[in-house]
Amino acid sequence: MGRSSAAAAAVDARSGYCAATRTFRSKRADVPLPADPNLDVVTFLASRRHAGVVALIDAATGRRITFTDLWRSVAGAATALSAPPVSLRKGHVALILSPNSVHFPVAALAAMSLGAVLTTANPLNTAGEIAKQVADARPVLAFTTRELLPKLPPLAVAHDLRVVLLESTRLPEDASDPRIVATIDKISTTAPDPARRKDRVTQDDAATLLYSSGTTGPSKGVVATHRSLISMVQIILTRFRLEDSDKTETFLCTVPMFHVYGLVAFATGLLGSGATVVVLSKYELPEMLRSINSYGVTYLPLVPPILVAMVAHPKPLPLGQLRKVLSGGAPLGKELIEGFKEKYPQVEILQGYGLTESTAIGASTDSAEESRRYGTAGLLSPNTEAKIVDPDSGEALPVNHTGELWIRGPYVMKGYFKNTEATQSTLTPDGWLKTGDLCYIDDDGYLFVVDRLKELIKYKGYQVPPAELEALLLIHPEVADVAVIPFPDREVGQFPMAYVVRKKGSNLSEREVMEFVAKQVAPYKKVRKVAFVTDIPKNASGKILRKDLIKLATSKL
Repeated sequence: MGRSSAAAAAVDARSGYCAATRTFRSKRADVPLPADPNLDVVTFLASRRHAGVVALIDAATGRRITFTDLWRSVAGAATALSAPPVSLRKGHVALILSPNSVHFPVAALAAMSLGAVLTTANPLNTAGEIAKQVADARPVLAFTTRELLPKLPPLAVAHDLRVVLLESTRLPEDASDPRIVATIDKISTTAPDPARRKDRVTQDDAATLLYSSGTTGPSKGVVATHRSLISMVQIILTRFRLEDSDKTETFLCTVPMFHVYGLVAFATGLLGSGATVVVLSKYELPEMLRSINSYGVTYLPLVPPILVAMVAHPKPLPLGQLRKVLSGGAPLGKELIEGFKEKYPQVEILQGYGLTESTAIGASTDSAEESRRYGTAGLLSPNTEAKIVDPDSGEALPVNHTGELWIRGPYVMKGYFKNTEATQSTLTPDGWLKTGDLCYIDDDGYLFVVDRLKELIKYKGYQVPPAELEALLLIHPEVADVAVIPFPDREVGQFPMAYVVRKKGSNLSEREVMEFVAKQVAPYKKVRKVAFVTDIPKNASGKILRKDLIKLATSKL
């Protein structure tokens, strides 16, 4: 018996656990990954064979973009961007600040095809929050809409930032802004120049720089390579088994493309499958239902609050040809899954678990049967290994023991941007990503997320770092001390709650605290509940004991 078969024998077929190495191996078959080192994700996507015709549909206008149009537009835009005045090159950073639109994938793919690194920002962020990201990432190019232009730093601050408008036409008033060089439609119609000088882009080169909220202090830029994206594209396409489908599947994109899941699935992955992506610029239930019915949507990816709204509706909503709902962001409870199944028996629910640092999906349920394990995040993704590590002893634990989840796979980030210290505390030298989630894996290899070691507040799938809101509230002249915690809520998942210690003689009210924060942050970061206390519990090193405050807040529920 050779060494490889002996090693294989040591892995428990039921759970995927190997006692010798104390690691779990995915029970799913590995997906094939391209061996050519000189390959970028855009070339990889464009070269995939499929029978699809329409790539993108704008839900609001009905505008259709075929695959032929899409790849021609990407090549044209890349040719235009590589020439002056932008002269985009490998290693330059390009920012997209935009709601979902059919222009988003064209901008993203054109930039990445040149070896530029793509960074994205949430359109709800304030000008101040965007300025911080621009100062850190130093983009030379921003793709944005006319409406969002004022949120970009002024020319005096970011003097080498050029702007391409994600609009169809130029207006006379655009001429007054010297940053604007073109519209996306204009550059997309440039004749592709096969002779232009091309930088060689490899699988190990950086492709995206997505900002994920740090556990302490400001958010950090997560660098993913072309290899990370290519492997995640393969995992996504295998998960939906789209290659084997004899009809074109239609996905409705309700999730933001600036978020890792939206970017990897809708602005890249699915465009290699021949599926049609219907793009919703912002989520509203009536518009979502109209699109599902008008465009024959078969797959609906969403975040849990949308699912809650669908179940809470007095009568079943008309879902046309919809067959599958894909939920990400937070595991769904038993009542919610049961309630959905009862109301919409013809629709399967699939779930996914992932982080910005894992370039999207680290585990998922891929069938209704797998989703019936209530509370599970699913089986580990293909090509994935996991460890469950005791946070105190550092010891790797077996089946059914709770510890911090570490994962390893070809899609794990390269590291945090310009932040060696944070990278070293999150990535081990041999490639394990410490997720910061407390989890266990059961006898059948299903992953369960118990709690977040990291203290991020997850509001409708958006990440809110408590430290950022605490720093803001400490500036208030009447606040002596403060702690912000996640407060559980059926509809939004969690929202920020502040425990405030008033300064002597202050009569600060709850409303004043909330308004003070609301004026300075994006809507999803607002403090929505306030309690006044005499002191904030802290440990010996001065770290806030959030767990105690969470217990205090939820004991009254």
